[in-house]
Amino acid sequence: MTLGLVVVTYQSSDVLDTFLESLKDSTVLPGAVVVVDNSPTVLTPPDTPWLASLEVIHRPENPGYGSGANIGVAALPEDCDWVVVCNPDIVVTPDTIEALLTEAHSHPKVGALGPAISNEDGSLYPSARALPTLGVGIGHALLGVAWPENPWTVAYRGDYRGNETRESGWLSGSFLLLRREAFVTIGGFDEGYFMFFEDVDLGWRLSEAGYTNLYVPGATAVHQGGHSTKSSHDLMQQAHHHSALRFISKRYPGPLYCPVRTVIGAGLTIRERVLRGRALQLSKPEQ
Repeated sequence: MTLGLVVVTYQSSDVLDTFLESLKDSTVLPGAVVVVDNSPTVLTPPDTPWLASLEVIHRPENPGYGSGANIGVAALPEDCDWVVVCNPDIVVTPDTIEALLTEAHSHPKVGALGPAISNEDGSLYPSARALPTLGVGIGHALLGVAWPENPWTVAYRGDYRGNETRESGWLSGSFLLLRREAFVTIGGFDEGYFMFFEDVDLGWRLSEAGYTNLYVPGATAVHQGGHSTKSSHDLMQQAHHHSALRFISKRYPGPLYCPVRTVIGAGLTIRERVLRGRALQLSKPEQ
């Protein structure tokens, strides 16, 4: 068995260097690494003698995160039974991958595993969440900005605290260990998402196919967060809006749910406008 690793990047050479450097001390190293670079210009990877192989696939048309991950997984050797898919702005600890693989081998129906992910300030990122229901979706869409601690937004963020390994509705796509057989069986990431919610959708479809999503807080990683989105705030808000609607439409299709989808869409539109207004205010110079 060979472990594969896929990193999807966008103008990420600085953080990619840091991530690959953090792998140097890992107790388990991937046998093959594929970097799918969605940047306009070609990425030059650093020298990484501690890795058996590193391939860069340049996709300047930027097909999105999920599509990039699918391209990378398809390029891995066939004997890669387990695959890490991640962002470049991650730093792993020496035993992150080993801890995930140990749990993976103990759970024959697990499809995806994720570590506890911390922000740079040490706070815990909500990387293990329940699948959003209609009630949670409406409450979060309408109130998530004005009242961040409302019960629907709290439910949306999920139960990611605690030290016990447990099943979760979905796991953050910033760092995932995937059973390749399961990933291929469900068709990989849905390429209809450019960014955001592709990990929610993946967790949902894995569950529908009979696989589990396992949160392993004994494995840890640090997420520097939002590296590729910081310079394009408005576009990312639009992408989040469209991706959220796509997921709700997939999970609750048909005319029966049309009024509910309309309410959620209106809530997401309000959310997008409020966030855009806040960003404009913050960007104005002080008088």
